[in-house]
Amino acid sequence: PEGWRRAGVRSALAVPLLDRGRVVGAIVAAADAPARFGDDELRFLDALASLLATSLQRAQTEEQLNHSQRLESVGQLTGGIAHDFNNLLTVISGNLQVLEDLSAIAADPFAQQLVGAASRASRRGAELTGKLLAFSRRQVLQPAALDSALMLRSLADMLRRTLDQRIRIEVDTPADCPPVLADASQLESALLNIAINARDAMPDGGLLWFACREVPARSPDLPRELAEAEGGTYVAIAVGDTGSGMSEEVKERAFEPFFTTKEAGRGTGLGLATVYGFAKQSKGAVTLDSSAGKGTTITLFLPGEAQAAGIEAEPEKLAALPPGLRVLLVEDDAEVRSVAQRFLVSLGCTVLACASGEQARHELRPEAGLDLLITDIALGSGMRGTELAELARAQLPGLPVLLMSGYASALLDSPPGRDLLRKPYTRAELGRAMARALAAGKN
Repeated sequence: PEGWRRAGVRSALAVPLLDRGRVVGAIVAAADAPARFGDDELRFLDALASLLATSLQRAQTEEQLNHSQRLESVGQLTGGIAHDFNNLLTVISGNLQVLEDLSAIAADPFAQQLVGAASRASRRGAELTGKLLAFSRRQVLQPAALDSALMLRSLADMLRRTLDQRIRIEVDTPADCPPVLADASQLESALLNIAINARDAMPDGGLLWFACREVPARSPDLPRELAEAEGGTYVAIAVGDTGSGMSEEVKERAFEPFFTTKEAGRGTGLGLATVYGFAKQSKGAVTLDSSAGKGTTITLFLPGEAQAAGIEAEPEKLAALPPGLRVLLVEDDAEVRSVAQRFLVSLGCTVLACASGEQARHELRPEAGLDLLITDIALGSGMRGTELAELARAQLPGLPVLLMSGYASALLDSPPGRDLLRKPYTRAELGRAMARALAAGKN
């Protein structure tokens, strides 16, 4: 460089700093004498570069660990809140559904309007708890092989119809991009959350772009936690914009729940938090690249599924519930139990309700004539619902079992092959889950 020549530099040597084969910096030594650097100087600089690269890697690892621990702590808290909130929402939404069936409400338009508004609010509350569970990685996912290119093109078409026409949308989807293994609805929700943030960052218009590509295992392009894992091929799905970008302080907290830079009432601060939780629970990762005034790019790295076709199965056809079904209902929350009992009676069932697994176990006898066991998973400090289900399997072979919970991590620990019902649920959802459990019991 001209500045070096003016300073009298006659020779220079550069040694790269490497992180998993990727150049992340360099050490440059300069001297005022020609041919100043020999083998000894080169070995010294190589050793110094190796030491510095190791120190940088350790600092980055510690920073990532501290960040993960902080998010994990918040995730445990939000997961517990979501559990209690889901029980409350089950009571609220359940009683509202019962109210809708009353003749006095049906004949009063104003009462119908009030019940409808309350029902919509309870559904929004359920969506909020779903986002909390997604961040805390306690949401139950149903991964399948998806055509990521097809999903991005479909999403882009929908956004072109709904976003500000000053926002130009581009899609880069190579034909050889493999299917991605992910929950379709959760992946679409994550991409929409990112796109909405991008829209808000471009109030005067700009470019919103989507891209996907295959990333081989051990690629230097993979985030550190995936590159060090024994994983296979990943698919990188990127969403970028030319908006206002983020400062370093904002980037540090971007994935924390309830953190937002938007005005009051314009966002919950859960959009990127749910993206983070979804990526982690899907055994992937998410990266954020942004600078103030230079736009933002968020990339989801999700497992690839090279063998699957990515075609969704047709919806199952369920038979109607048989009349006079005798159901053993086990729920430790009295108000939730009352709501579930009302639902079951309205579905034509005869209900035997219990408040604990210990109480219910005495009803597991052949002369009780049970047709179905419905039990919450977390039953207070006593027997868990999964334990009761195994006991029922041993004492009454062939008895269908339906598990339910407001805390999705409990569902993640449930035995495979069991039908699951998440709180809050509607009467129709309960009926469909019961029909699935009965159908599975016949197979």
